[in-house]
Amino acid sequence: MLEKLLTWDRETFIYLNSLGIEKYDHFWSFATNISTWIPLYVLFAYLLLTKKPNKEDWRKFATVFLMLIFVLALTGITKEWVGRLRPSIDENINTLIRIVKASNGFSFFSGHSAFSFSLTTIIVLFLKHKYKWVWVFYIWPFFLAFSRIYVGVHYPVDLITGATVGILSANLFVAIYLRFIAHDSSLSHL
Repeated sequence: MLEKLLTWDRETFIYLNSLGIEKYDHFWSFATNISTWIPLYVLFAYLLLTKKPNKEDWRKFATVFLMLIFVLALTGITKEWVGRLRPSIDENINTLIRIVKASNGFSFFSGHSAFSFSLTTIIVLFLKHKYKWVWVFYIWPFFLAFSRIYVGVHYPVDLITGATVGILSANLFVAIYLRFIAHDSSLSHL
């Protein structure tokens, strides 16, 4: 079973990575960089703290911050524990793929995927009753995850696992927020 999954993972990665077109490499290198998306993070903070932010808004903001620290720490620990090589540095595969952005370190699971899905999910959960259109933000983590295949640094299972960890982490931190941090009983609709 595991062998079949890893074979699917490798073959799917090679196929998707091979779809890349050289003239778009610079765009995807730019898009895959977490710091490229700083304006989006500012927008998230603005939406969370719009108008006159009250104590609950600041508590939500702190919850988001703590969740991101948790996700980043969990990602780092898991990468070191699992020790899966990135496709771009794995000698068994790196001659078969397009490497747009070389990256050192381990691959499983994707920190970009976990970060973007956790941040998007917690923002959506906190703001879905205030802004009905907030679900559109999920375009970003899907786009960012695909960019990691395009540039040659993550397998699909790395991204799927990262997304799952991110979504579960966001739900966990919203539950913690509602149980232990929120002081407004009207917030139970989250």
